[in-house]
Amino acid sequence: MGSEMREPLKDLNACGLPEALEVMGERWSFMILRASFNGLHHFEEFLSELGIARNILSNRLGRLVDHGILDREPDPDDRRRIEYRLTEKGFDLLPAMLALRQFGQKYVDGFVATDPVLVDERDRMPVGPVAILAHDGRVLSHQDLNMVARASLPPEAKDRQEGELDPGTRGWIDDSEEAAVAAE
Repeated sequence: MGSEMREPLKDLNACGLPEALEVMGERWSFMILRASFNGLHHFEEFLSELGIARNILSNRLGRLVDHGILDREPDPDDRRRIEYRLTEKGFDLLPAMLALRQFGQKYVDGFVATDPVLVDERDRMPVGPVAILAHDGRVLSHQDLNMVARASLPPEAKDRQEGELDPGTRGWIDDSEEAAVAAE
């Protein structure tokens, strides 16, 4: 990464990372999120599948609900049971979860071949690596990155946030035309 400018590291509010770590910064929250992505919805399912202590599970589920990652709703089939469902905010954590999974597969005790394999539903091929995309969809490496003051951005970029693609750019966000074709 270039060194034109650095983030103010002492100011915890100058970056979204501390807020994200406040919500997700410990192992059990990630494991519950992973279980949610795998279709678990009920307290007892999380308890038996994860091998987590009941009090820790209750605490972590409560925090994930409080932070809007999961919704807590009555089970439509049995109103006495509660379901925990991922919210849009929760689904937005999928790329981060996948990046951590891919990092673990690559660097922890050598390559780990997972089974089952996460695939693209369209062609059933394993998903590629999570990547940093430029505003126009190009894949970037750490050598392509730099920190700059917002004031030095081009005028058309001053109101844009990190994570936004140019309109019409194909990236990890569904292109509405492609989604319409897929629905047919």
